[in-house]
Amino acid sequence: MTAVGIVCAILLGLTGMLCMFRIVRGPTMLDRTVAADVFVAACVGAIGVEAALGKHSTTLPILIALALVAFLGSVAVARYAGSKAGAGR
Repeated sequence: MTAVGIVCAILLGLTGMLCMFRIVRGPTMLDRTVAADVFVAACVGAIGVEAALGKHSTTLPILIALALVAFLGSVAVARYAGSKAGAGR
């Protein structure tokens, strides 16, 4: 089980680094938003892997709250971008 945890940690770390690169370098606001959403999903995955390896469920409320905040943030940015696109018509 430790080898699986190490592989997951490496892949999630690589995902986080690539997302941070896209957040810093993204040409548009929507690119940055998608990268931030993927980064939060990677964080949720990392916390889930830690909970599975540690054999505890105390982090479940943190996972739910983090996923909810990420979803609401993405919806807010999408609504803002939609309202800006509609204002130019």
